[in-house]
Amino acid sequence: MIQAKQELLAALGAAVQQLAPDTPFTPAFESPKQAAHGDFAITAAMQLAKAAKRNPRELATALVEALNAQGAVQRWVDALEIAGPGFINLRLKPAAKQAVVSEVLAAGEAYGRQPAHGRSVMVEFVSANPTGPLHLGHARQAALGDAICSLFATQGWAVTREFYYNDAGVQIGTLAHSTQCRLKGLKPGDAGWPEAAYNGDYIQDIADAFRAQATVKADDRAFTASGDVDDLDGIRQFAVAYLRHEQDLDLQAFGLRFDNYYLESGLYTSGRVEAAVQRLIANGKTYESEGALWLKSTEYGDDKDRVMRKSDGTYTYFVPDVAYHIHKFERGFSKCINIQGTDHHGTIARVRGGLQAADLGIPPGFPDYVLHKMVLVMRGGQEVKLSKRAGSYVTLRDLIDWTSRDAVRFFLVSRKADTEFTFDVDLALKANDENPVFYVQYAHARICSVLAAWREKQGAAVDAPADLSLLTAPTETALMLKLAAYPGMLAAAAADLAPHDVTFYLRDLAAAFHSWYAAERFLVDDLALAGARMALLAATAQVLRNALAVLGVSAPEAMAREAAPTDAGEPA
Repeated sequence: MIQAKQELLAALGAAVQQLAPDTPFTPAFESPKQAAHGDFAITAAMQLAKAAKRNPRELATALVEALNAQGAVQRWVDALEIAGPGFINLRLKPAAKQAVVSEVLAAGEAYGRQPAHGRSVMVEFVSANPTGPLHLGHARQAALGDAICSLFATQGWAVTREFYYNDAGVQIGTLAHSTQCRLKGLKPGDAGWPEAAYNGDYIQDIADAFRAQATVKADDRAFTASGDVDDLDGIRQFAVAYLRHEQDLDLQAFGLRFDNYYLESGLYTSGRVEAAVQRLIANGKTYESEGALWLKSTEYGDDKDRVMRKSDGTYTYFVPDVAYHIHKFERGFSKCINIQGTDHHGTIARVRGGLQAADLGIPPGFPDYVLHKMVLVMRGGQEVKLSKRAGSYVTLRDLIDWTSRDAVRFFLVSRKADTEFTFDVDLALKANDENPVFYVQYAHARICSVLAAWREKQGAAVDAPADLSLLTAPTETALMLKLAAYPGMLAAAAADLAPHDVTFYLRDLAAAFHSWYAAERFLVDDLALAGARMALLAATAQVLRNALAVLGVSAPEAMAREAAPTDAGEPA
């Protein structure tokens, strides 16, 4: 069907060129609001009517006549029908829909993927300072960021995953001081315990390891403790390395690795921050007032100018962000995406303004942002707020331990990033159709069970040539149309930075399969029909695997459920 659609789009473009040769037009099909109206809807007549100075329905009639003369239409289209003010509903021949089965089986894991085009994208996400375990905001970023990276990879982009963090500053100082207090025998609630200190049990773990002169290794650093309670700088370096190691364990449990770690301190030691500031000054985009240096950010859409350098000589937090993104661009990333919490909304205009003021050819709107809201966790009907390990918040590893990596990955991208999300631990553990992760994975497991039974019964390979013309049941047609929609869904989800579209698609695909499973038998006596249905089963399993892989979710071949529904009598 992919080939048929491409040929039909070319035919639509040729037909429009005949009727309106000087009118810009990009051939496209839309999905009808009701399946009964056809397989594709064409709105070209209404789009072109004004420029062509013709009645839309009259133009639609002429367009249908031009389309019917096209070879691709004769080959793939059953009927073209005009409706309403000028809609054209297109009904495909069964062969066009059936062809998707062969296309999926031939492409395998590559189905839906586009060839490499040589462009690079960097996605920066999680970016947690090493002051504690990864919390739910980081968990949502991990799921969103990794899925967005996978989406871009399907569209031919070379993807780099980057983790940025501040390894200095006030928070790191607080971490070091909190650890030193634990080394001195203090604990939360004691007299002398600092009000701003970190209270989680993990601080005691760091102190114990430091006293034992342990060596800790993270993906980007390693450090051996001196054991000296007065060695505050050593405590700081050890605590950072210890928590970076802990974060690495969190990320490994999530099945996520980064290509690069970028330290904020490096922006200062390399001189990039100062170079960025001097460039903005030289470009006349700053001014001095009240002892501070200001960026003329209102020239770039900000609601007010922003302080860059305070009267005490220190830089405000968006200045290193500007330097960091200049370096991203200099590294060859013309497209960059930042996954951050909604509390970063205020930085967007000033960072983009600073980049434009630098006048380095950085495109407007660089970088892209995906801002997410926080996650509420429910367990046993109650909100869960605390983690003994973290002290004041639920961690990524808590979620994984309570449920599974698959559930965490699927659930945390199942809604738009900018919407509130409630993670229901009890729902994530259910082995029935209420749990969307189970519902999708069980579809794959069911297919594997039927295919295994077919191989055992017939000794036949599933990829043997099949007569796909026998796939005519309504539920089969609906399933094949859903398979054909996968490449377009991927492209749209990547363009919109919307991995939740993949979860919606998976649920729809699983529903189409389950409906077919309930309506038809597969291991029938008619071997030709059974063979065709095995091919459709194998194609469906392939697309389920491909889509789940985009989310980093497994596709199990066997699963148990709480209560099996009445079905078509095939193996469960």
